[in-house]
Amino acid sequence: MTQYDKDLRSMQEARHMAERAYQAQQTWANATQQEVDGVCAAMAQAAFSASERLGRMAAEETGFGVPEHKKLKNQFGSKYIWESIKDIKTVGIIRGSRESGLIEVAWPMGVIAALIPSTNPTSTVMNKVLMAVKARDGIVIAPHPTAVNCSQATAKIMADAAVEAGAPPDLINCLTHISLPGTQELMAHKRVALILATGGSAMVRAAHSQGKPAYGVGPGNVPVYVDRSADLEKAAKYIVGSKAFDYSTICATEQSVVADKPIAARLKELMQSQGAYFVNEAQTEALRKTLFHPDGSMNVASVGKSPQYLAALAGIRVPGQARILVASLNKVGREEPLSREKLTTVLGWYEADGWEAGCERCLELIAFGGRGHSLIIHATAERPIMAFGLEKPVFRMGVNTMGTLGMIGMTTNIMPSLTLGPGGIGGAITGDNVNVHHLYNVKRIAYETQRPPEEAFRASTVPTGPVYAPPPDEIEGIVREIVNEVIRA
Repeated sequence: MTQYDKDLRSMQEARHMAERAYQAQQTWANATQQEVDGVCAAMAQAAFSASERLGRMAAEETGFGVPEHKKLKNQFGSKYIWESIKDIKTVGIIRGSRESGLIEVAWPMGVIAALIPSTNPTSTVMNKVLMAVKARDGIVIAPHPTAVNCSQATAKIMADAAVEAGAPPDLINCLTHISLPGTQELMAHKRVALILATGGSAMVRAAHSQGKPAYGVGPGNVPVYVDRSADLEKAAKYIVGSKAFDYSTICATEQSVVADKPIAARLKELMQSQGAYFVNEAQTEALRKTLFHPDGSMNVASVGKSPQYLAALAGIRVPGQARILVASLNKVGREEPLSREKLTTVLGWYEADGWEAGCERCLELIAFGGRGHSLIIHATAERPIMAFGLEKPVFRMGVNTMGTLGMIGMTTNIMPSLTLGPGGIGGAITGDNVNVHHLYNVKRIAYETQRPPEEAFRASTVPTGPVYAPPPDEIEGIVREIVNEVIRA
């Protein structure tokens, strides 16, 4: 079969699934809140029960990450997400009253095109399906080409559970023939009302170029500042654990440490005791060439890999017990590839004397590929915490927590989600953790609460006398004079 034939099959499948999802959604739009919640609860339980198997599938198919950690992400994407949204009203009147003068009514978007990343394929499918069905939307999933089987298996488990619990067939769909033309056909389809894109920059740009509503989330070059007031033992444990978690495939993972100079040496020792291996300059250079191509693009072969795998790939030696690799850096930008987002077990290391200098370094890192996303700070002093929170151009700042689990809402009170918006400064429509509230519209029934001013009822005043309009030849002369003025200028 030629690539042309594959593209055509993918495009045709996208059209069929979008149409079927639309027909099913038209029925689902009439579901009661009780019916919606019953279906979602059944899907969440089915996905949760399959978390371990699907985690193994994802790791084996993509070659990224750690199966046990993917199991935890699947549990988060199913049961944890459901617990966070189960009491949210998404049917009928959701807020307000006749007495207040304003009644708000939930109204589904329609059909959602959900683009899925290879780094978190099964957990992101769970998350997006639960949000869409809770909002009474239909959904068509477009998996990453390297994660088709595990994404499809996840969608099927949830679709089967949904139908058994009373949802119409075809409400949940997943493409099986994957191609760029097919995904583009899905996003552009007339039945698709909203695009929900999680993944790389190219995917997000494609989603935003369709001329329809899109939630797109891209890279997060997350710095972690460790202040002299921090609990250093906790900071070291959390930073190493977070960077090692699923081999750094969550976009909110710490990418560079910015250590306050007075505590830098002690923090380094503590991180080493947690399994951080600080590479030398020759090893750092080898990692630069291994993780990134000369044009700055990421080497996919290095994504989501263990330190030992990376060492073999780079032709260097690291201890067998190393959990992450740390490279000392002094520049940020194109001339320092390791100052970029690194979706693998390599962490940058900077030192800065005082939180003001640390602030400046963090700003540089955020500007270089992480605008609007996330930042982590370890400190007990309130002044640097509030200064960072008020001044940094990010929409999530974790305080004394893990970037991975904190910014997705597992260990903080941020709304749980695996789709993290970077806001306008990051090229997205929202800075929120995208959740069920983003997948339905709100109608407003507004009663009059005060009489309009009397001037609104008065007749308009018509100007007296004839209205002058120049004759055509005079207009032509005026235009000619303007053109001549432009030419002379």
